[in-house]
Amino acid sequence: MSQRLKFVFVIAAATFGSGFLWAAQQSDVIVNPLAGNTTAIQAGARLFDRSCAQCHGTAGIGDVRAPALNTGRFSHGGEDADVFHSIKAGVPRTEMDPNPDLSDQQIWQLVAYIRSLGPAASATPAPAAAASAANTGDPQAGETLFFGKAECATCHDVNGRGGAVGPDLSAAAQLLPVAVRQKILDPNAPAPGAGARAAGAGGRAGGGGAGRGGGASVTVVVKHRDGHEVRGIRRNEDTFSLQLIDATGKLLFIDKMAVAEVRVDPTSLMPGYQGKLTPAEVNNLVAYLGTLRERDLTKTTGARIPGGMPYERLAAGAEPQNWPMYWGNYQGTRYSTLKQIDTGNARQLQAVWATPIPGDSILEATPIVVDGVMYVTGSGNPLTVTALDAKTGRQIWRYTRNQPVRSPYEINRYNRGVTILDNRVFVGTLDAMLIALDARSGAVLWQVQMADTMEGHELTSPPLAIKDKIIMGISGGEYAIRGFVDAYDPVNGKRLWRFYTIPGPGEFGNDTWKGDSWQKGGGAAWLTPTYDAELNQIYIPVGNPAPQSDRSVRGDGLDNLFSCSVVALDANTGQRKWHYQFTPNDGHDWDSTEDMVLVDRTWHGQARKLLLHADRNGFFYVLDRTNGKFLQGTPFVHQTWNAGFDPNGRPILVPNSNSSPEGSILVYPTLGGGTNYQSPSYSAATGLFYLEYSESGQQYVSAAAEFERGRQYIGRPAGRGGPAPARGPNDPPNSSGIKALDPETGRTIWDFKTFQGSLTNGLMSTAGNVVFASIRDGNFAALDAKSGKALWHFQTGAALAASPISYAVDGRQFVALEAGNFVYAFALPEAR
Repeated sequence: MSQRLKFVFVIAAATFGSGFLWAAQQSDVIVNPLAGNTTAIQAGARLFDRSCAQCHGTAGIGDVRAPALNTGRFSHGGEDADVFHSIKAGVPRTEMDPNPDLSDQQIWQLVAYIRSLGPAASATPAPAAAASAANTGDPQAGETLFFGKAECATCHDVNGRGGAVGPDLSAAAQLLPVAVRQKILDPNAPAPGAGARAAGAGGRAGGGGAGRGGGASVTVVVKHRDGHEVRGIRRNEDTFSLQLIDATGKLLFIDKMAVAEVRVDPTSLMPGYQGKLTPAEVNNLVAYLGTLRERDLTKTTGARIPGGMPYERLAAGAEPQNWPMYWGNYQGTRYSTLKQIDTGNARQLQAVWATPIPGDSILEATPIVVDGVMYVTGSGNPLTVTALDAKTGRQIWRYTRNQPVRSPYEINRYNRGVTILDNRVFVGTLDAMLIALDARSGAVLWQVQMADTMEGHELTSPPLAIKDKIIMGISGGEYAIRGFVDAYDPVNGKRLWRFYTIPGPGEFGNDTWKGDSWQKGGGAAWLTPTYDAELNQIYIPVGNPAPQSDRSVRGDGLDNLFSCSVVALDANTGQRKWHYQFTPNDGHDWDSTEDMVLVDRTWHGQARKLLLHADRNGFFYVLDRTNGKFLQGTPFVHQTWNAGFDPNGRPILVPNSNSSPEGSILVYPTLGGGTNYQSPSYSAATGLFYLEYSESGQQYVSAAAEFERGRQYIGRPAGRGGPAPARGPNDPPNSSGIKALDPETGRTIWDFKTFQGSLTNGLMSTAGNVVFASIRDGNFAALDAKSGKALWHFQTGAALAASPISYAVDGRQFVALEAGNFVYAFALPEAR
């Protein structure tokens, strides 16, 4: 037998009143002697609010500084003694300090309270009599009551059905039936035994991670200076700000310095049902809640959730206070009509808040903002989606998902954000799972496995949300996959159509592939598409063919459609309407997964519906987006591969400029491209197109590509086959910067040089004639949109790999971006 220490716990009866007897226990498993004791839990709650909530969040929901404690899972041991030790001694190499000033009794009170926040595993078993009483009711009648006469669903959610005011009761069976009964009859009475959890258990986000709820719900009253009062449940609070959810389910953000009073109301927001329901009806309700053992994704699928950001608002694009999607709008212009910040005052910008986002890789996401709430993702594993108060940066909820299956050859350890439709937030994962979350809480509504990650499939960018579809393209173009784009029903996750970016036998373009090479042809569509609602066309940016450099496998000289192309799809059916290929038979890794910008403007004297695109191959393109007709192609960096275009817009290749075993000539641009997926911007105010660029060249060498499931499928030697050819007399020195292009001519209007080039840092333009630029060396800068003159910059002290956004809260314009592992928000000083 193990010689673990055995403890005898002796607690004075006077500590908790005469009814508490001396307790003794001998066991190899150390159990809190105060487990389930109501008085101890209440004392622990007070201690937690005073000493722990500032890091672990109100009721243990988790915060940016420390993990959630309402999940029942603990990183440093889950036994009572482990939790006790973590509180007492701290956790080395973390911000969790020792607490030598707390007595053992106080620590056991904290452990009891923390246990009351979590799932059933730590619950004291329900007394047999209570359990028997619960079973006398009719669960089906109780369900009818819950969603009908009793109006419980006005505040409580069960499997995606109901409100978001009170705790999620999808796992209500974890509560003691006697406590549930008492809570229904009189929510203000102290809960017996472990019933303190009845006030708030079950509020964690389904599928993993902390969400809303956990712990006793605290009712707070806010008295405004004009005398009117607001009453609601506290979600989060610090010295200066408060988050409340009122009885209607509306989330309120309170500036505590701007109100007359904030006070805790001991009276629950929940009504008592004593005298309103018969004893039999109460039995029925308790019986129904007793059937709810865990959140059931077979029932959350298809849940009707009111409110949020509907398609009509997204399509109208008339809400400059919001940044509701990756590109800012369906057109991909990354342009904000906000103009509070302009060329005259940009120099006054200052950091307003900074919030860390968990992740084991540098952040690349573009946050979205809807009605004052910012949604942002972390990178790597576990995946996190965090909802923040966009005014203060304070957390509202966080969803966390550990990747159950991870490819040993996984390389793209990034997540670039989420999208929203109605009250659902959609996110893809590195193991190719598409997930729908409840925007109110972060709880999982449905999840769909799009492909097998062990073959190289990934999801790294946000999907596109249109009227009745979620459009998601697969990542993994470095592997031997066959790219595709899917459409899903946003309510239930059912797949509606699939378009393969690499055509199979009998499909248009299959003859552009050698033999059966199409089966492993690459063509990942990994960046978010754009959408023309009037034409009902989706514009899909498609990546490189596979193997990336060994063209012999797929046919030297064959086009390899639809790699390195834009494909216009009918949104209803997923059928191809037209395509244009930027780089046929690419051997350079010149993905065309850059923004397909949709602009309506006069071009060469004629009103046109245009598609503007700066490609990795170094050319800026103007296409007619109604039919794909090539209108213009102009180099924006030095290029040596294309001698011009034929009448149909096909490039005329310079001999020996593609990859080969012998090596190409010195080719501009490099493998990284003249630009990459970093966000460009088109300003409606100036009519100019802005992009970050890099100018350099290299030799392209191929080698035989060997297929192995799940490993990269490149066909390039480890070295590059010897020294590259010397730079020619007309080849420029290497450089990087930000350019403004005139779409009418393709001419460069201004050129702002940067110290470091980047494949990830992007731009945003505004109606204030400011271009905001994320720069790899850590600087966030504001440039004059007309001249390129630097107006302001802020050194974040971190490597930047993301693009900025703009939004407004309470009439104040913010600009925000991710830097390192933080989200920063900036604004002008507030008027005093």
